Amino acid sequence: MAPRLAALVKAGGNMTDVFAALATLVQLNVPAKEAALAAFYEKWRDEALVVDKWLSVQATARTTDARAIRALMAQPAFDLKNPNRVYALIRGFCGANPRHFHAADGSGYALAADVISELQAMNPQVASRIARSFDRWRQFDAGRQAYARAALERIAAVGGLAKDVAEVVGNALKG
Repeated sequence: MAPRLAALVKAGGNMTDVFAALATLVQLNVPAKEAALAAFYEKWRDEALVVDKWLSVQATARTTDARAIRALMAQPAFDLKNPNRVYALIRGFCGANPRHFHAADGSGYALAADVISELQAMNPQVASRIARSFDRWRQFDAGRQAYARAALERIAAVGGLAKDVAEVVGNALKG
């Protein structure tokens, strides 16, 4: 199955079929995944909306952890100043990848705190929307709660914290 999907991604054609094949390869986490992602990006790198989908499919994959997100953030395809890219990658990870956003080691929370802390000066509205990912942190086990609280407190301690972000983080901490 994976070779047929990889061939479909490489051959192109109908975007719906090609993207579905790519998404399946990414979720299956087969060796052909990396080549398919590279080929897809190479073909569509000049199409902003398609690049957003490319980032999103990786952000939401069950195998994508915080380390992988940081690596994607270092790619030329990602720009923290581009709200659509931030939504595709960061919000996609925080909102649709619960396994790794809520990782037991706190790495997902630390990633979100880093991004929110940096982004809030550029785009407080987008940063506050990402901060909403912490809204239900008290529903998790004690270890995850400790990591989430630490991340929220780190954001709250940012000098000159944007009002939008301060409100969301403050409400989450009050809980």
